Amino acid sequence: MLQHGHASDLVPERVVVIGAEGFVGAALVAQLAAAKISHLGLGRHEIDLLTTGAAELLAAQLRPGDVVVAAAARAPCRTMAMFIENMIIVKAIIDALVRVPVSHVINVSSDAVYGDEPAPLTEHAPTAPESLHGAMHLAREIAFRSEIPAPLAIVRPTLIYGASDPHNGYGPNRFRRQAARGEEIPLFGEGEERRDHVLVDDVAALILRIALRRSTGTLNIATGETYSFRAIAEMVVAAARKPLAIKGSPRHGPMPHNGYRPFDPAASHAAFPNFRYVSLPAGIQRVQTEMEAARG
Repeated sequence: MLQHGHASDLVPERVVVIGAEGFVGAALVAQLAAAKISHLGLGRHEIDLLTTGAAELLAAQLRPGDVVVAAAARAPCRTMAMFIENMIIVKAIIDALVRVPVSHVINVSSDAVYGDEPAPLTEHAPTAPESLHGAMHLAREIAFRSEIPAPLAIVRPTLIYGASDPHNGYGPNRFRRQAARGEEIPLFGEGEERRDHVLVDDVAALILRIALRRSTGTLNIATGETYSFRAIAEMVVAAARKPLAIKGSPRHGPMPHNGYRPFDPAASHAAFPNFRYVSLPAGIQRVQTEMEAARG
């Protein structure tokens, strides 16, 4: 749950986004620019956090009083080598934050820190990751809580989609690219698993609100609505306006998360009563429009 440090929005002197070239970081930088909030985006081209001396270079870019968003990670984390790289990255960030008295830190984590529960997940659900990706994010969370002196907020988004997604994960991101190429959309099984998906713009918008209120604590970022992957594929085909086939396939192994992973969004509604998530049908249409505009 979040606790607000400010009763109303207060624009910080500067927001520093570490991982500004990534999916979430780039969306946040765009919203900061649109809001005319002073910010500094740091990506791999500015500082490679895996290199020797990265902490010193990062500390030199920070100012006392900065709000820092930690969005840099090797993700999704699939191997022990990637896990170790992520620990090197978070150590560099923490070493820099210890050197400079920033005012607020926001760590971008993941809903993968949770295990599966029979009821919709809340911020009070036990952290019990079942993957290296979830274990990596939980280790980052523990490191930030243990090591940095600044007020800390942790956000845990569920599956994120958007036009600039770099991972091409199964779901809206992969399906829209297949549709753009005029390909049929293959499903795992019959696509019956139901998951919550959140638009990257909503993730960035909530991070920005947390920065403006100097909030601390933990917040899940999830709409509270679940759709089957077949329903998602049908939405993508409808948005693409192409007569594309959606085809099931034999399933090998059990469905991830037992086929259903819902969330209770009550905490985000309580923290930001005026915020409304973009629904998945509307978000898929928005992403399609953005893709068509980019193609000219």
